[in-house]
Amino acid sequence: PFHLVDPSPWPIVASMGALSLTFGGVMFMHNYSGGGQLLCLGIMTILYVMLTWWRDIIREAAFEGQHTSVVQEGLRLGMILFIVSEVMFFFAFFWAFFTSSLTPVFNIGGIWPPFGIEVISPWGLPLLNTILLLSSGATVTWAHHAIVGGLKQEAEAALYLTLTFAVYFTTFQFLEYSEAPFSISDGVYGSTFFMATGFHGFHVIIGTIFLTVCVIRLYF
Repeated sequence: PFHLVDPSPWPIVASMGALSLTFGGVMFMHNYSGGGQLLCLGIMTILYVMLTWWRDIIREAAFEGQHTSVVQEGLRLGMILFIVSEVMFFFAFFWAFFTSSLTPVFNIGGIWPPFGIEVISPWGLPLLNTILLLSSGATVTWAHHAIVGGLKQEAEAALYLTLTFAVYFTTFQFLEYSEAPFSISDGVYGSTFFMATGFHGFHVIIGTIFLTVCVIRLYF
């Protein structure tokens, strides 16, 4: 009554890709030689593993019949644990932000935002992106219920709408970054802002890839 996983090279390859991605990102941000190449290698490795691992899972489920009710329950539990780990991941960034903002230290002037930092108004692009994000959550839930109900055309429309929201969100965040009056090197404010919003944007991009695969699978 448990899932016997077939031997697979993808976990170790994904780990190597994640290691290359992490080291490459740090080296790139510190202008070390080869950092950009290592970062690109890590990104390409992760994307390759995503596609090939998905291929194997689809084959196991659709053609080999391995996804029994017990296996599906294990997959649900795995997704729940993954979401919990993501909450803890972003909790660290919120902790850093609130610690820095509620008890600002003397070397940033004892004030928040730090002296010399021009903050981004929350009522412009950030508000629009929040609306897009909430809307995409509603449309992807619509798509889920449509798939469960066997309504293929509704599911397609909902997923296409979700992908549209995601692309607009990523585009607007890129514009926000390009016009930001501060950088990641501008003290604790810039670090927490770009790390938190940057990782969130990265998750949106990964989610966009996931949903693109879901759209493709609706046709096959």
